[in-house]
Amino acid sequence: MGATPKPFVNLADVEFDDIEDNGYYTSRRARFSTSIGARQLGYNLTELPPGAAQCPFHAHRAEEEMFLILEGEGELRYGNERHAIRKHDVIACPTGGPESAHQIINTGSTTMRYLALSNVAAVEVCEYPDGGKIGVFADAPGAQHLRSLHRAGEAVDYYDGESTAKP
Repeated sequence: MGATPKPFVNLADVEFDDIEDNGYYTSRRARFSTSIGARQLGYNLTELPPGAAQCPFHAHRAEEEMFLILEGEGELRYGNERHAIRKHDVIACPTGGPESAHQIINTGSTTMRYLALSNVAAVEVCEYPDGGKIGVFADAPGAQHLRSLHRAGEAVDYYDGESTAKP
């Protein structure tokens, strides 16, 4: 049996393992939950350069998120509102629909750093109000990972593509 992981890490020592360089969506994330033994919560340290956002405006149906701003200043888009945010602000992003959609944007002149925390759901559905998309994500043990994004307005009937004849 392997050694038990040390149950903590110093943020100065985390490794950035998720790098986005996609125009407005440019960020670095250090995902360290499993390396310190977390099972039901996900943690990451995110760094955003000035003028960037980590991800599109979105809402979760299964995973609730919390953010703690460590450095910098910016803007929180939340539902139909925008709020100025700064160092030491704690942000709650509960589950829901477009009314709880959220996005953190670095509107400052220095790198923004924040700690993100969420529960980890085996199945997640996200809505992206700006892009009109719905994402379905599933990661069950022993099953192939599912990651599928669709246009919200392209719904099909439950039996679409299915034969109604007896097999």
